[in-house]
Amino acid sequence: MIEVDELTKRYGRRPIGRPVIRRPVIGRSATGLLAIGRSRNARPAADRPAGPAGSAADRPAAGRLAVDRLGFTVRPGRVTGFLGPNGAGKSTTLRLVLGLDEPTSGSATVDGRRFRELSRGLRHVGALLDAHDVHGGRTAEGHLAALARTNGIPRRRVVEVLAEAGLAEAARRRIGDYSLGMKQRLGIAAALLGDPPVLLFDEPVNGLDPEGVLWARGLFRRLAAEGRTVFVSSHLMSEMEHTADDLVVIGRGRLIAAESLADFAARGTGGGAGRGVTVRTADPAEGSGLAAVLTRAGATVRAPQAAEGPLVVTGMGADRIGVLAFRHGTPLAELSSRGSSLEDAFMELTADSVEYRRKGGAR
Repeated sequence: MIEVDELTKRYGRRPIGRPVIRRPVIGRSATGLLAIGRSRNARPAADRPAGPAGSAADRPAAGRLAVDRLGFTVRPGRVTGFLGPNGAGKSTTLRLVLGLDEPTSGSATVDGRRFRELSRGLRHVGALLDAHDVHGGRTAEGHLAALARTNGIPRRRVVEVLAEAGLAEAARRRIGDYSLGMKQRLGIAAALLGDPPVLLFDEPVNGLDPEGVLWARGLFRRLAAEGRTVFVSSHLMSEMEHTADDLVVIGRGRLIAAESLADFAARGTGGGAGRGVTVRTADPAEGSGLAAVLTRAGATVRAPQAAEGPLVVTGMGADRIGVLAFRHGTPLAELSSRGSSLEDAFMELTADSVEYRRKGGAR
């Protein structure tokens, strides 16, 4: 279980013109820190030089409140999707959970403990934050073997997770020669290495081919069915609809919703077009007559956008519409209930939280 309570992160301002020097540090990346876990000589993230995963591209603008009193719970046995517009604070939140950044206030715990208190990280939490955050000169087998050795994980797990990820035949190839999809598979394999009860994934299906997407979807569902906590950040609404049970939605660092996917989707209206009943007459010319009948009976009817398009009816159920159409002598080619899609609900409920929006001009 992941519990986030009043979590706040504000990045300090840098003097204008002051150069920023970034030095790679072992253990700074998500994978590296998970491999090392707690160390007596480890310094807090705020005191350590930033490495590759702490580059300026990953951090919000200086002085910005990236996460604002955020609170939610990710429960075991379910796949929880983590959604929000660009710049909402999703990646920052995941970094705070993993101890890669120090919160300004509040807390984030994994099964009741801060991640930094765990001695062998990969046995407790598996995470994929950045598929590129690996040494390109290593082989996949060598990379996973190093992680296993530092976490006290049997070597046989390296073979098992490589097979699970479909990388057995590429295990001794240099990671630098891998495609993005193969690196994503390797990152997922690394997350599975310690057989942990909690797993976090940030955009895990980016770069995967259709077969890979289906594999990842089935894997996440299976892990949740085994009683594990599975937390998946993604911008792909269609993928979340097929994968997630629950959602945590944030915008501008603040919580918008934490509920089941079905409940969140039901909150969207789609401007009147996302919900209701789709009605298509066998003869398109009879659509206007049926629309008049339904309107007189108390329904709200949206006219079709195209000449042969369907009517969208709200305020009346499909069974009642079917009865009225029969009485009016109008054969129907289609009569189906519609629900607001996840994308409809997301676009509507996060509209005020979008920071990077096109403002007209050149297409």
